[in-house]
Amino acid sequence: MSGSVIHWFRKGLRLHDNPALLKALALAEEKKHAFYAVFILDTWFVKQATVGVNRWRFLLDSLSDLDASLKNLGSRLYVLRDSPENVFNTIIKDWNVKALTFESDTEPYAKSRDETIRKLAKSHHVEVHEYCSHTLYNPNEIIQANNGATPMTYQKFESLVKKIGHPKSPLDSPISIPSNIHSIDGKKYLVPTLDDLEVDQTGLGPHLYRGGETEALKRLEMKLKRQEWICKFSKPQTSPNSLEPSTTVLSPYLKFGCISPRLFYHKLLSVISGKKHTEPPTSLVGQLLWREFFYTVGSVTPNFDQIQGNKICKQIPWSDDPELLEAWKLGKTGYPFIDAVMTQLRTEGWIHHLARHSVACFLTRGDLWQSWVAGVKVFDEYLLDADWSLNNANWMWLSASSFFYQFQRVYSPIVFGKKTDKNGDYIKKYLPKLKKFPSEYIYEPWKAPLNIQKAAGCIIGQDYPKPIVDHDVVRPRNLERMSLAYKGLPIENSAYSAAASKEDDINTKKRKVVSDSTKSKKQKIERKQKSVASFLKKK
Repeated sequence: MSGSVIHWFRKGLRLHDNPALLKALALAEEKKHAFYAVFILDTWFVKQATVGVNRWRFLLDSLSDLDASLKNLGSRLYVLRDSPENVFNTIIKDWNVKALTFESDTEPYAKSRDETIRKLAKSHHVEVHEYCSHTLYNPNEIIQANNGATPMTYQKFESLVKKIGHPKSPLDSPISIPSNIHSIDGKKYLVPTLDDLEVDQTGLGPHLYRGGETEALKRLEMKLKRQEWICKFSKPQTSPNSLEPSTTVLSPYLKFGCISPRLFYHKLLSVISGKKHTEPPTSLVGQLLWREFFYTVGSVTPNFDQIQGNKICKQIPWSDDPELLEAWKLGKTGYPFIDAVMTQLRTEGWIHHLARHSVACFLTRGDLWQSWVAGVKVFDEYLLDADWSLNNANWMWLSASSFFYQFQRVYSPIVFGKKTDKNGDYIKKYLPKLKKFPSEYIYEPWKAPLNIQKAAGCIIGQDYPKPIVDHDVVRPRNLERMSLAYKGLPIENSAYSAAASKEDDINTKKRKVVSDSTKSKKQKIERKQKSVASFLKKK
């Protein structure tokens, strides 16, 4: 039997700009070996990982599209199911493997897995070639340019990138594939279905974003045609609650490697060249650099996905309340904007970055005081673009645990959504129970008179939950907690004091605060409750 060369797809589910794939094809051509494109579904991962059905579907879409593209070149994709170690232990011998290529990865699990496979390959005299193509730059290159130190701010990262220069130009797709010298059972390694994988399809949402390189390139070209939009693009100015996405929605395709970040980057440069345009960090090029920044930090920071043992993460003693977490996860907090965002997340697998900011702040320092690690797990389950480096970094940022430390800046679960959607059309789309509420009450339906609630066919506290916390009460309390945590002081006995209230008001002049009359009423109620409690105790 002749030898063979394996290209192992993991991320990088594309033919274009895939240097590891091109290396495998070159070796097969040079050595007259057979070529096989392989994807491994780790059976342990399939059973243990908390991955929502929408992301499973996106992955299988991507694999089917890749298989079709390979067939157009006279090859195909072989999907094997087992641990990578077991798979290569078997096929290195059975397929007479002489060389293995793959795209490098920076995640902890991937690093450990790849080291195991390197050692296994070496023991069987199989040459291994790996290339960095999931990011614009090799993270090690960035760190070396910074004298071996990890850049911890976007500004520092951007200055390093400017010194290094533009990333390499993308490579073309292969135009042919060497014919296989020997065949393998074709029916045995087909792309599986959701049923084959026994994935629970209960939460399967509308098929808005089909996975795969073909769809990714279509979406890219569609966006590139809007040249004026690209030149004026500023992420903070896009709408988090528009009925149609106000950004590119290319993030899921970048996550799975259906599209090359280098292709995206250089296409953007070709559009903005010679024109007036926005700059990083808010421009589209800036968004790609944010991705690079978080990948760089995540690649070398131990316990990047945890609080303990994470040297860049502030050790904030978050609470652990499963009921609050579940209400947030299922969109039952009683705050329509928050619940609409979480509903879109669960059903569609994608939400705008500012919507992510809002619900992340709400779960952590803003309202519920729950750990950002718990939030990461929920996003990792539901997001199509759930990316280990970006997900953990953004949650640390939004909980003010790392990168961002202006914890006084809190997203209002009421006011924030109104800025771009006064009528609450977004809420009405994702929470149809509230669609008959007048616009003046759509963000605070609990304030609607009972007759209006009845007319809308939705009684608050019965058909839709009351707010699980009072934002005007918990926000200042959590600000005090954050202040104490930043100072390294215990927060167990912290209480919202008049001094804290005054300081909070000074720091947040432009934000909506509890009115003096409301505070007075609350204080009167609290005094009355204390008097009653004292009376009962004496009795």
